[in-house]
Amino acid sequence: MKVNGNAIKFGDNIDTDVILPGKYLVLIDPVELAKHALEGLDPAFPEKAKKGVIVVGGKNFGCGSSREQAPLALKYAGVKCVLADSFARIFFRNAINIGLPVIEHKGISAAVDNGDELTVDFESGNIQNLSKGKSFQAAKLPPFILEILAEGGLIENLRRRLNKK
Repeated sequence: MKVNGNAIKFGDNIDTDVILPGKYLVLIDPVELAKHALEGLDPAFPEKAKKGVIVVGGKNFGCGSSREQAPLALKYAGVKCVLADSFARIFFRNAINIGLPVIEHKGISAAVDNGDELTVDFESGNIQNLSKGKSFQAAKLPPFILEILAEGGLIENLRRRLNKK
């Protein structure tokens, strides 16, 4: 399972209120949520992300409240994957649960510039910066997480597992 895309880079401590401001929590359609993803930091982000991008963050990406709508907005905006030096644990798990791949690798934010072309292999943990000709080895995602991601999220994974019985 691999993704390829251009990087859109953000800094440290990007919280869920910045990823999706609270005033949009009244929206229930993920496509509508996506229109407001990261708009406070980059008003053009939703338009840029439509092409399919990889978000690169610094330390503590997704800190703040535990709103599941934050990773959902990113996914529906066109984010293929989020790479960060570190994640808030609740954001990490919420992202996996809704089927948005997240990979933690200390130092990735310093090694990537806006617009760099990246390839991320979730099974091996390999991150390639094709623009700079560099490769990085992150931890492999465990098989159960790869399974959840491949099925589009935890709900779809559970449906499949329950239908097997």
